[in-house]
Amino acid sequence: MLVFGHRFIDSENFYHISDEDAILKTPPSSTIYLEFSEKNVDLIKHLNDNHIKSAIYIKSITELVYVSNLNASYAIVNKDIAKTLQNIAETYLLDTKILVKIKDEDEIESIARLGIDGVIFSRAIVKVNS
Repeated sequence: MLVFGHRFIDSENFYHISDEDAILKTPPSSTIYLEFSEKNVDLIKHLNDNHIKSAIYIKSITELVYVSNLNASYAIVNKDIAKTLQNIAETYLLDTKILVKIKDEDEIESIARLGIDGVIFSRAIVKVNS
């Protein structure tokens, strides 16, 4: 199970950007975080075209299909839909890993029992202004 942002575990940060210019303010080899929306599709394509890892917050099965086809490294999801999305990812052998956004380390066990790829704490997401 992947764990991002836990105080015991060294892990990469995800850099939350709002536009292409903000990418220049992130460290080399960063993973870029953004929310899926139609207005962000060109930005997601830009990340993919330039081989930049992405973590995309999604809310549905359809959005998982989209971000997987856009080669997102991670799909960040809420717990209520996580098991369904994990099943879809496994059925179709998607490379995109499913991460549940959590607030408390007590949630790790329940997420692990669901067989989800990983968890991410909010402290692992760094806001970058352009």
